[in-house]
Order: sequence, then structure tokens, then C-alpha cells
Amino acid sequence: MVLDLKYMEEKAELLKVIAHPVRLCIVRGLWENGGCNVTHMQCCLDVPQSTVSQHLGKLRQVGVIEGERNGLEITYKLKDERVKSILACLFGDEELENNQEEK
Repeated sequence: MVLDLKYMEEKAELLKVIAHPVRLCIVRGLWENGGCNVTHMQCCLDVPQSTVSQHLGKLRQVGVIEGERNGLEITYKLKDERVKSILACLFGDEELENNQEEK
């Protein structure tokens, strides 16, 4: 197998962009909830709105998330299926446990 460095760089960039704790928390929240706005994220993360916006910008820039405007509010959703798969690997067992505890 020949090492395709460009292919590996693309994968590494995806991992880098979601590796920051705040961005990982954002994408996990979007994955679990299906989508939400900046105000909701700010309350959950307990960080300034400008910080949330900066992280959303990085995620949007690489195509991990997309925003849908409704008046003044933008609802963000996960766009990249690869990220959903990564989150399922990282947190899938926790979600199953939480769902079983709720029953």
C-alpha cells in the first residue's frame, strides 16, 4: 500500500478541527440534539458568545457544520457524515448508557 500523504493530511485536518475541547463539545451537542443556535451553545458551554462564534467559524470553514438562518437566528447542524461517525465511536457507548438509565 502506497502512503497517500495528501489523503492523510485531509484526515488529520478533520481530526485537528474537532480536537479542541470547545469544538468537540459543540459538535457533540449538535450530534445529540440535531441542531441549535449560538445562544443555546453559549449557555451550555459557559463561554462568551464571541468564543462560540469563533469556534463555529472554524467548523463552518472546513464544512463540518452548516447554519440555517431564520430571521435573526441561525440554527447550526452537523453536515459532515464522517464527524458523525467519529462522534459515534467516541460517545456512542455513553449515549446507550444514558438512554438505558432514563428507561
